[in-house]
Amino acid sequence: MEIRYLQSVDSTHTYLKNYIKQYGYTNNLCIATQEQTSGIGSRGNSWLGVKGNLFFSFVLKQEDLPHDLQIQSASIYFSYILKNILKDLGSNLWLKWPNDFYIDNYKIGGTITSVSNGLVFCGIGLNLNNVNNEFLKLDIKIDVKELFKLYFKNIEKKILWEDILKEYVIEFDRSKNLYATINNEKIPLINAQLNSDGSININNKKVFSLR
Repeated sequence: MEIRYLQSVDSTHTYLKNYIKQYGYTNNLCIATQEQTSGIGSRGNSWLGVKGNLFFSFVLKQEDLPHDLQIQSASIYFSYILKNILKDLGSNLWLKWPNDFYIDNYKIGGTITSVSNGLVFCGIGLNLNNVNNEFLKLDIKIDVKELFKLYFKNIEKKILWEDILKEYVIEFDRSKNLYATINNEKIPLINAQLNSDGSININNKKVFSLR
């Protein structure tokens, strides 16, 4: 994975997509910055960041993903691999379904994933500094370059979705204390059931993360 660091950018996700559109895909590429001014969050919301936080987006071919991963659950997959690395480094970070990073009951970041012409684009934002009273920050200090080295090494391993799911099934119970926005409606997850493909059954409906 080639990694390019930018001092500031409107959105790493938008920048990367526009770059690939203009120059084409030649290799797996990651764009990273500590400041973005117009980041993209869940459901099209903005994800603005205080300078010094971590924002990165990367692109890879869909065939680079494990064969048993449904693309609708790629955000869970990418997020959980990062969560495991940070946990090994001493963090209490956990993953709320389907793509939000939490410390206790406070969000500190999130993931979005999209697919275009056989390419998978993933964007991740993580608070390393305090933002406001609604959000916390990562509870450990990290070396970003070392984190990327560990993260993309694990992505390249093509860890099976089956193996990720075995762990996430247990952690998913923590999501039941919170809510998820489904069809623009805030729905309690108390009765949600996680399916083997990463979707959930809730209110007699099957719902994928859709982002």
